[in-house]
Amino acid sequence: MHELHHRVFPLFLKGQSNHRWLAVHYPQVPFERYADDVIAHCKTEKEAQEMRKAIAERLQTCGLELHPEKTKIVYCKDDFRKRKNYPNETFDFLGYSFQPRRSKNRKGKFFITFSPAVSNKAAKAIRDTFRRWNLPNRSDKAIEDLSRMFNPIIRGWLQYYGRYYRSALYPTMRELNQDLVLWAKRKYKKLRRHHRRAARWIARISRRAPELFAHWQMGVRRGSMVGAV
Repeated sequence: MHELHHRVFPLFLKGQSNHRWLAVHYPQVPFERYADDVIAHCKTEKEAQEMRKAIAERLQTCGLELHPEKTKIVYCKDDFRKRKNYPNETFDFLGYSFQPRRSKNRKGKFFITFSPAVSNKAAKAIRDTFRRWNLPNRSDKAIEDLSRMFNPIIRGWLQYYGRYYRSALYPTMRELNQDLVLWAKRKYKKLRRHHRRAARWIARISRRAPELFAHWQMGVRRGSMVGAV
């Protein structure tokens, strides 16, 4: 029996009519669309190559073309498909990076799955937002004030980017904890020159009042976030 290999075909299309054309001419190929970005799921590389050629020809008749950088065929590599190397084995879509990742099944056995997690670009955007918040210099605010100001945003990030492979958010959220430690050092004289003491103080607050910040609740539940401040 011929072995089928899933491949994703991210592409860039303009116009609602082209998306309808895709659904009509390739009904066997599932696809997702957001604005002008489309991801099509092909079973074989041959099917992906044929589809790419057909779409390029279709766009040409409309005076359009495939996006030269976004358009690529990606091999969705995991333990359930033939193990081979392919030039593209990862892609980004809607703030997620899709790529082979190590996972664990219910029996505790590790395996490789092709799955999404927060992308490097999205994680950097979150860290850039932390810097704009300038938490270390907000010593005029109580920790409850900081919670009211920023926790709704943090919760939104966790709800969106934490739906899949939530542990990928841990390094970014640890940076937020570090900012809170620096805030505590400026806020309280007894902590001013004691980074470890300030980190332990933040850790105690996170255990006593995890509802102040959404990532604290994630850390307390996972047991691997708060202790790393």
